[in-house]
Amino acid sequence: MKHRRRVVITGLGCVTALGQSAKEMFEAVCRGDSGVSPIESFDVSDYPVKFGGEVKDFHIKNYISVREGRRLDRFAQFALASAMQAVDDSGLDFGLENRSRMGVIVGTGIGGISEIEEQHKRLLKKGPKRVSAFCVPKLMGNAASGIVSMHYGLKGPNICIVTACASASHAIGEAFYNIITDRSDVMITGGSEAALTPVGLASFCSLKSLSTRNDSPQTASRPFDKDRNGFILAEGAGVLVLEEYEHARRRNATIYAELLGYGATGDGYHITAPLPDGRGAADAIRIALADAELNADQVDYINAHGTSTQLNDLAESMAIKNVFGEHVYKLAVSSTKSSLGHLLGGSGAVELVIAAKTVADSVIPPTTNLENVDKKCDTKIDYVSGAARQAKVNIAISNSFGFGGHNCCLVIGKV
Repeated sequence: MKHRRRVVITGLGCVTALGQSAKEMFEAVCRGDSGVSPIESFDVSDYPVKFGGEVKDFHIKNYISVREGRRLDRFAQFALASAMQAVDDSGLDFGLENRSRMGVIVGTGIGGISEIEEQHKRLLKKGPKRVSAFCVPKLMGNAASGIVSMHYGLKGPNICIVTACASASHAIGEAFYNIITDRSDVMITGGSEAALTPVGLASFCSLKSLSTRNDSPQTASRPFDKDRNGFILAEGAGVLVLEEYEHARRRNATIYAELLGYGATGDGYHITAPLPDGRGAADAIRIALADAELNADQVDYINAHGTSTQLNDLAESMAIKNVFGEHVYKLAVSSTKSSLGHLLGGSGAVELVIAAKTVADSVIPPTTNLENVDKKCDTKIDYVSGAARQAKVNIAISNSFGFGGHNCCLVIGKV
């Protein structure tokens, strides 16, 4: 069997409602701050939900020209900004690299929904001839991966993955395997979403999957709490630079963590609901651990998908109990969606950024707003309620699950 190449994380970038850099976001999450606020970008007076994880004061002109920025939907702007941060953080000099050995895989759950909404209004008011020529390149989900690849002139794989809320994690997993199998030396990967729009919000309201705590938005997301009543729709992006280990060593790169394993399964059950016993999620975790050649009792921390919905939190709790057995009571589990909201197709990447910082900085972020653990989720599990804590984390996993029955798990470790 061919020697398996090692893959490390050397660059982090993100745009979120709680910070527009990995450092700023992680510090805010560890403080227990909230990025949730009343929605300001459109009129929500007729909506049953009036808040979300809205990115305020984001300006694409801080990254590229205004003219170039106008040709990108908001989700692609977030992705490019995050990628530029991650590349800067990595210290890569593309002028010294073989760009045919460098690629991009960026996921999204929904893509350019704001462009679709805008051009549909224009169609109805002004007719088909007034629909923008940029409509298609702005709305297509692969615009984010495409623009990142174009910006750096990369000639390796250029792929978009769409698996709802597992999109970013699947993108990272596939990028990981591109390096393992010697197809690439460097991959820029992650996920982005900007679905906090009139139709986006209305759709999730109609699905009755959102929290309706309009009187207390910042405490609305409460994963694993008995009083949870839905997730918070958020926007943003996370991007990581993955690099072959020896390639990173040769250029003396800073290494946050090593990516060790990737597991993906399907529930084959329901378009929106997870398998009630979490069996599909459990299988993804087992596959990822086997891929990493690790035992379950070697895991120190789980960054949970933890959406704050009744079905998801219960299914995930059952999944981790199934996989980890008695060890589940010795590890830490937290959901950072309690601070950030749910970035849909961008969530897995932002959460892997958090997990990588957890491993690198030895700080476990809390599950905010968790006051009374749901007995069905097991009150003996350490969901890190209250405050962040200092703790050495050698092995961490990040879970992502999406509508359509998509399950994904990523395993990382200290180098």
